[in-house]
Amino acid sequence: MIRHKTKHNVSGCRNTRMTTQHSNKMLSSSAGQRETTYRHAQDSSNCFSNRTKPITGILTFSILVLLFISATVSAGSQSSARSVAMGGAYTSLATGVEACRYNPANLGFEGIKQSGIEIVGLGADISNNSFSLGDYNDYTGAVLTSSDKEYLLGRIPDDDGLNISADIEASAISLSFGSYAISVSGIGQADVSLSKDIVDLILNGNTFGDTVNVTSSYSDAVGYVAAGVSYGLPIYTFGSRQLAVGVTAKYIRGLGMEKVVDLDGLAVTDETGFAGEGHVIAKTATGGLGYALDVGAAMHLSDDYTVGARIKNMLSTISWTADTKEHGYSFTFDTMTVDNMDGDYISSEEYTKDIQSFSTSLPAVMNIGVANTSGDLLWAVDWEQGFRQAAGASKKPRLSAGLEWTGLLQMLPLRAGFATGGNKTTAFSFGSGVHLGSFYLDIATVTGKTLLPSSSQGLNVALSTGFYF
Repeated sequence: MIRHKTKHNVSGCRNTRMTTQHSNKMLSSSAGQRETTYRHAQDSSNCFSNRTKPITGILTFSILVLLFISATVSAGSQSSARSVAMGGAYTSLATGVEACRYNPANLGFEGIKQSGIEIVGLGADISNNSFSLGDYNDYTGAVLTSSDKEYLLGRIPDDDGLNISADIEASAISLSFGSYAISVSGIGQADVSLSKDIVDLILNGNTFGDTVNVTSSYSDAVGYVAAGVSYGLPIYTFGSRQLAVGVTAKYIRGLGMEKVVDLDGLAVTDETGFAGEGHVIAKTATGGLGYALDVGAAMHLSDDYTVGARIKNMLSTISWTADTKEHGYSFTFDTMTVDNMDGDYISSEEYTKDIQSFSTSLPAVMNIGVANTSGDLLWAVDWEQGFRQAAGASKKPRLSAGLEWTGLLQMLPLRAGFATGGNKTTAFSFGSGVHLGSFYLDIATVTGKTLLPSSSQGLNVALSTGFYF
């Protein structure tokens, strides 16, 4: 085990904030390290920073870049451009190769089975729940006034804090034939949350009466390759009505993971000075093996309408055995004032140690959907519910709806969607494609709360191509 102890010393008050390399580690989102910044005044009569003092563009740039580049999460598949364009409302529409990712029961419907090969599917969703591309453009490099800071803090939800999530997926050479499908995907997911107190501290510094709490912050990330086999079975048929069930069994090779397992920190500013303590513990690993099981059911109500439900990762486990480590960092400081600034006021300790193999599970997510599956105008509505907060899931429900119109040209489908809820922002989505004979190429993109690209709160694009048989 590697352990470091450090005492920090600063002579005199300099400017309106003090930043230490070790306290920065408290809140950074990598491998259990977190970043925090403390400010102090120039003298005893001005011992607490002024909230109206502008912040430089350098700090603004750092904050906003973090929002758009940090890794995130969505529970749905990102490698289907058709699904992304329709807001993720795809539980009752997916057929063929895509059924194994959204609802394997759809493979069991007689008369509408679709065989084909997906050559490649690529998708990336990197987003946050507070700031838009317009905010990024407006405030990067700018000097923030007190009203600017108030606006930015007002964009962050009080309960959830600043959430940064990412979901990246790539699939290649996936096949469907009759009631069976085989798929191979590489998936990277992460979910990082910073309490609103932390962002307030970064923007405004510590002021009299402030209590900064980081306990509600967290970080969770995982990367893996999944090879799945899906099967759909019809169990009831009466005229045009059909009931089918399905299952997808996945073999998983874990590539890496990071999870904060314990985080606690508090800093208080009162009439006697500034005091606080905190610690963070995270686990990491770079290799493992496991499995996951998806189950689904679907009913074809008529030639036009289908309802379905799917539980993703109903059973799952990954046993992490390679390079398993625990990382820890703690700090403490007694009441810090102008009078004791010349002494050692912060004591910190960090360590990294090897640990035994351990297991984790992928979060279970349930989707329920209804869709119109015939005609020139298709539509679908989905409800999504995660059973725990993790990379790839949210305990808050998310509602999505999508349309596909082929009335202009069958070879040029036009798609649009809308989704709201969960740990992600409200968003509109759009897409199209080229369908020539058995060949297809689909693309999709997502904006934010309006149709304008500037409302986007991150980056979400997808492309998929292949052949139908």
